[in-house]
Amino acid sequence: MTFAEKVKFVRAKLLVSQTKLAETIGVSFPTINRWETGKLEPNFLNGKKFEAFCKKENITFKENK
Repeated sequence: MTFAEKVKFVRAKLLVSQTKLAETIGVSFPTINRWETGKLEPNFLNGKKFEAFCKKENITFKENK
């Protein structure tokens, strides 16, 4: 699962907008938009914020092998 797919999955699971997800994680709307469209990968700090948010919300991702 790509990072873009993970962002889409989280938003769909929680039924939140890109704006709301951005506010909750502590990044900007354009950042979430770029993540979701695959135009940008998170830097280390923002990646950790996203991981922590997913852990807090009990969201896990199946990795296809």
